[in-house]
Amino acid sequence: MHRYFLFLSYHGAAYHGWQVQPNAVSVQQKINEALSLLLGQTVSITGAGRTDTGVHAKKMAAHFDTEKELDTKQTAYRLNRILPPDIAIHALREVKPEAHARFDAQERTYHYFLCQHKDPFLTDSAAHMPFELDFKKMNEAAKMLLSVSDFTSFSKLHTDAKTNICRLKRAVWEEVSPGVWRFEITADRFLRNMVRAVVGTLLEVGRGKKTLEDFRQIIESRNRCAAGDSVPAHGLFLVDVVYPTDIFL
Repeated sequence: MHRYFLFLSYHGAAYHGWQVQPNAVSVQQKINEALSLLLGQTVSITGAGRTDTGVHAKKMAAHFDTEKELDTKQTAYRLNRILPPDIAIHALREVKPEAHARFDAQERTYHYFLCQHKDPFLTDSAAHMPFELDFKKMNEAAKMLLSVSDFTSFSKLHTDAKTNICRLKRAVWEEVSPGVWRFEITADRFLRNMVRAVVGTLLEVGRGKKTLEDFRQIIESRNRCAAGDSVPAHGLFLVDVVYPTDIFL
């Protein structure tokens, strides 16, 4: 049996998230169907994580097993011919039989984009936030996250996560073009809805609705109801998943 990692990207607007759903189209479903057709066997891929409805990925990883030894470049090329235009396979790599796309990931990075002016070219990829924001204060609040381990306050309620402990390495706002801002956050793992809840709460600091002390108290409360609303999904991108090099053959 051979195990392969897929590295891919997708525009999430047309999909009900990553994970297969009983009555809705998902990214995982589309790739399962394409791989099964191509390999002539039923294939079910396992992703590095789950993205919600409307969230995008510039770099996602997934693994699958097959008894066939594959020409990785040719298989990636043929998969792209089958898949819709909003899903792209960038690479296929054989890995050790025990390698796992979700559990072997060492860190993940997300970007959240917001635009302070109306821009028809950013409708699907940045949240429109046409109000004054104090990004200096938002960065001061974001810095607090680096000394936190329990992110219960920013987790979706009633999930199957065994722990709400995450280790953050980076959390910072940067202006990438006039009036367009990007929040970059890197951690070993993320909870369901965590990034969108963090951004929503940081926006309340930026708008002067919450102080830095309020933000600290929200973190310490471990209460999702104390934090801000989740921001719209279409501004969120999974942009990187990092693995140890020794899992690749």
